[in-house]
Amino acid sequence: MKYIFLVLFSFILLNCEDKQSGKNTETTLKESPKKNKKDSLLKNEADAEFEIKDTTKLTDKNAMEFFLIYEKKNPENKVRITTSFGTIDILLFNETKFHRANFIFLTKQGYFNDTQFYRVIDNFIVQAGNSDNPEIAKKRYNIGKYLLPTDTKRGFKHDRGVISMPSSEIENPYKLASPFEFFIVQQKGGAHHLDGDYTIFGKVINGMDVVDKIAEQKTDKSDWPLSNIYIEKVEIIK
Repeated sequence: MKYIFLVLFSFILLNCEDKQSGKNTETTLKESPKKNKKDSLLKNEADAEFEIKDTTKLTDKNAMEFFLIYEKKNPENKVRITTSFGTIDILLFNETKFHRANFIFLTKQGYFNDTQFYRVIDNFIVQAGNSDNPEIAKKRYNIGKYLLPTDTKRGFKHDRGVISMPSSEIENPYKLASPFEFFIVQQKGGAHHLDGDYTIFGKVINGMDVVDKIAEQKTDKSDWPLSNIYIEKVEIIK
């Protein structure tokens, strides 16, 4: 069964919860002991160190603190998206550090594997990171339920080939970003009417021909491809 998604310019967040599946692990963010009195007075974000465990479950309350630490320890910024139409290589921008860290985190968790390009509009965007497979909902539940703030003042524009993060479909006047989904601008000349509303956090450096092939596929009335287009895997590359 396919989900119904919002129309043009409203982007989806399906933070699905399967309350009977996955481990309900507790958040583990522990401040490490300070070496001396001077160190104990250091309160800014750069000086704080925490222990992050793989079992940390993300929420709106701890996600930003988690990614503040995670982005420093996980500096990777290139990923390869392998699809049924070919590969797409993407450079993630260091300027949007929380969104880069989020994408790297989800990649290392294997979240994107077996998700789909579920919204395809030729000469506009291709949107991915979700699926009607219940296993994807279980992955989300295990990772946590959270949104990310927009980060739109870095000078990036919705040019052709950029990767951006859609906002949640819930009541969301600040257009908080859906962390599990992303879209790639395929439109010739860009889609600059989106500038200022959605966070651009990377760009395609190889494989726009694959994006174009995906965008050409026939869809139903909800813009879901008639033949499923899977992301087979997402991996970090050098």
